[in-house]
Amino acid sequence: MKHQRKRVLVTGGAGFIGSHLCDVLVGRGYDVLCLDNFFTGAKDNIKHLLTQSNFELIRHDIVHPVYLEVDEIYNLACPASPIHYQYNPVKTVKTNIMGSINMLGLAKRVKAKILQASTSEVYGNPAVHPQVESYWGFVNPVGRRACYDEGKRCAETLFFDYHRQNRVNIRVVRIFNTYGPRMHPDDGRVVSNFIVQALQGKAVTIYGDGSQSRSFCYVDDMLDGIIRCMDAPDDLIGPLNLGNPDEITIRELAEMILELTGSASKIVYETIPDDDPARRRPDITLAVQRLGWEPRVSLRDGLQKTIDYFDNLLGNSSDS
Repeated sequence: MKHQRKRVLVTGGAGFIGSHLCDVLVGRGYDVLCLDNFFTGAKDNIKHLLTQSNFELIRHDIVHPVYLEVDEIYNLACPASPIHYQYNPVKTVKTNIMGSINMLGLAKRVKAKILQASTSEVYGNPAVHPQVESYWGFVNPVGRRACYDEGKRCAETLFFDYHRQNRVNIRVVRIFNTYGPRMHPDDGRVVSNFIVQALQGKAVTIYGDGSQSRSFCYVDDMLDGIIRCMDAPDDLIGPLNLGNPDEITIRELAEMILELTGSASKIVYETIPDDDPARRRPDITLAVQRLGWEPRVSLRDGLQKTIDYFDNLLGNSSDS
């Protein structure tokens, strides 16, 4: 017998995007199970939810099976920044592959709908620009980033095979660069790096000449797209690009952050890492047509909210 209130599992629920997702789902009145092994997630991100009667925190690693009764699963568990996913590359691969098998097995057993948080990294250093879902990507399978890139690609394979072979109700979204409050200050991502360096008066470090481009989506917009995809008709299984199509160079981003923070920090240039994509921009035509979704928060407004968050965080840290 089905329970009346929807029960939703969020793996990686104490992470950056996952904790914001838990906020929204708890606000909807769902019973939310937040599962995290706290490798990169933080209890501070979800501590305000611990007093909510419809929120439950489970410390667990999805590399190992878990047995729960749920209606929907958002699979967000995996370190997502190069510093973190390259720290233990074998564990990153295991999280992507064994973790996906365990979550898909759970979805199969309890007939739950399951969404995979895939990534724009499946496109590698793309030869097609902007990136459309039908593009198969250009990925180095033996490089330092492969544990994440190929791990996520294999996870997508597993999702589609479970769908075709076992009729599991899946969704696959490819998340492009996302930023906002609750990013880890030491995650090595460009937005958090630049903001922390600027606020601390340190040199703002650009890897390469700064001409490489990215497209940055504010976390509230990303959550809206992810949830719309989960709620969409069952024929929309993906893969589906979610991101902001407005493209900006890394140098332009650094200059904007210096302006918004009023920092006197100087920009310095260092060697670009291996396999760093030269350009990254999503084609979101499918999301616009099928979900009626597109980002609404401008880069300046989103960066200001993120700067305010880090300013408060760093201020509190220095006082303690």
